[in-house]
Amino acid sequence: MNLVKMPGRLILSAAFALALSCNSGTDKKDNTPAADTTVHPVAAAPVSTDFMTIKHKVANFNKWIPGYNGNDSMRLANGLHSYMVARGVEDSNMVLVAVRLDNIDKAKAFAANPGLKEAMQKSGVTSAPEIDYLHSVMNDTATIPQTIRELVKFKVKDWDVWRKAFDSDKQARMDAGITDRVIAYTIGDTHMVTLVFAIADMAKANAFMSSKELAEKMKSGGVDGKPSVFFYKVAHKY
Repeated sequence: MNLVKMPGRLILSAAFALALSCNSGTDKKDNTPAADTTVHPVAAAPVSTDFMTIKHKVANFNKWIPGYNGNDSMRLANGLHSYMVARGVEDSNMVLVAVRLDNIDKAKAFAANPGLKEAMQKSGVTSAPEIDYLHSVMNDTATIPQTIRELVKFKVKDWDVWRKAFDSDKQARMDAGITDRVIAYTIGDTHMVTLVFAIADMAKANAFMSSKELAEKMKSGGVDGKPSVFFYKVAHKY
């Protein structure tokens, strides 16, 4: 979410041809149709990405964020690339961080580093971090008007069975103003599913999430237990 530049040689060639035609004394007209230079916008395609997500509470978001941004070099040294920081809808000091990861072993070593814990404490983190390592099979980065996101995590008995049931219910989600943004599972464990939706209407979304129809669809898909749900808004996109 690019203007097409004419190569330098082509520009020089066109100018040279124009000079010749002006000095030739002929009235020949070039009937070649003009090239279409219109730039057509293209929506970003859904992509597959590995992420590490960290969810925790901070004492004060505005005081915490400078500390987070200040440790970017530490993350990069461990193959982690800043992607997004979000704030909870109900509690704006509840923070969700997502970083793209190059290597899960390095990411886990980084998460276990005592220096990270110390840095988090200094920046005002007040709760134990909830960390997930995810492989997204779909990550839609297209720009959309909806600003509220819903993060849903749950366990399934079988990924393929669940995915078939989930895909068959897409129209019902769309009718409720819910747009699929991320479909992922825990790296190394396809039984643990994480989804992100864009929400157009909180009331409609809550009604859909608590509906009997959805409960039956989740049951047929093999969802095991009650999903955890977190509503957030993106505060920073990197």
